[in-house]
Amino acid sequence: MARAYDPLFITSDNSPIDVPSPSSSSMTLTKDELKRIAAYKAVDFVKSNMVLGLGTGSTAKHAVDRIGELLRQGKLENIVGIPTSKKTQEHALSLNIPLSDLDAHPVVDLSIDGADEVDPRLNLVKGRGGSLLREKMIEGASKKFVVIVDESKMVKHIGGSKMALPVEIVPFCWKFTAERLRRVMEGYGCEAKLRLGGEKGEAFVTDNGNYIVDMYLEKDMGDLSVVSITIGFDAGVLSCMEYMKAAPWFEDEEYKTGSCCLSYILKK
Repeated sequence: MARAYDPLFITSDNSPIDVPSPSSSSMTLTKDELKRIAAYKAVDFVKSNMVLGLGTGSTAKHAVDRIGELLRQGKLENIVGIPTSKKTQEHALSLNIPLSDLDAHPVVDLSIDGADEVDPRLNLVKGRGGSLLREKMIEGASKKFVVIVDESKMVKHIGGSKMALPVEIVPFCWKFTAERLRRVMEGYGCEAKLRLGGEKGEAFVTDNGNYIVDMYLEKDMGDLSVVSITIGFDAGVLSCMEYMKAAPWFEDEEYKTGSCCLSYILKK
């Protein structure tokens, strides 16, 4: 069985991989340094004249920083970025990265983003940063989608990690929708909580003016395709960020540090 940190390529789409344990060599770098290394390697696949989906979160921020740096150096030209959040939009503008949207560019050449969980079959959970809907729209419009993770994001299965599976919902009758989600996922030991934000404990509001219900599951979700369809059929649900059937792409020998700095691509 090929390990996730074999250099350059793992050729089998959706093949199982070992879930790595933190290695002694990985401890020589901080978590943020690992994110930066992986993000910079992902940006190596960015070419001039591309339309890019710019992800949200601490890992994606490193990729945006690198794109801005290469533009300043003249090593990249005629790049157009489509940000997945207002926060990323502000950051990209501060780096003078030209921006647009899906109306002007309905096909995105490449998107780069992080992930919250990756299981041994390379199923992904994304969206805990709160940019679910825009991420799913932009990354779904991409020819290629590079997902950058370090070993801390590797889990044995999706569900049961005591971490949230975020679902973006309409504010209208949110309690009704949250309870329906809880009932649908009851077999997995689901607890559904409205995400709160701000000093007064009010509901967290997404860039699109929606709410997020975080679902905490005690059990393995099993077949994610079935779960995704089931959740998505609820009328109050706008986006649930779990991706299926990713395939590993690269891990450069030069930057290999145990099982860290993993990068994956979702193949269309």
